[in-house]
Amino acid sequence: MRLYCALCLCAALAGGARAAAPSTFGVTVGHALLCLNQLDEAWYYDYLQNAFGKPYKREGGAWWFKSDASLWGAPVTDVLVSEPNSDFSFLAAVVDVTPEVLSEAVQAGSGIPYAKVQSGPYPMRQSNPGSQIIYFQRKAKIFCAKNRFLRPW
Repeated sequence: MRLYCALCLCAALAGGARAAAPSTFGVTVGHALLCLNQLDEAWYYDYLQNAFGKPYKREGGAWWFKSDASLWGAPVTDVLVSEPNSDFSFLAAVVDVTPEVLSEAVQAGSGIPYAKVQSGPYPMRQSNPGSQIIYFQRKAKIFCAKNRFLRPW
């Protein structure tokens, strides 16, 4: 029986089963998404790779990691971290709820409100620290981005 269970576990891991998120995920990634932490993409890349394995794609100036985690009570499907040659240093997460639901959940969980900064059917929402929530297909994408080339004068 033990050998059978061990074989099942190996087969599941080989088939792409995702590891559970570390206990530090909510604070570490959540605070960075809210623009409350420094954005060091090399550090976040290592953190995400240790948590979820290698990224499953490289697209849009980012490494994409499949996630088995939740933030503010909502399921996170993907976490993105910028590549070193991207114009922006950023961390983002795709969350399986609408931006309206996510912004309410973030405010309830962290006290940080989001204001609509665009009109129309798919408005972008932004917090005072600079975090943004946008529509990503039928889901929400929350991110913190800093332009690498802006310098204080």
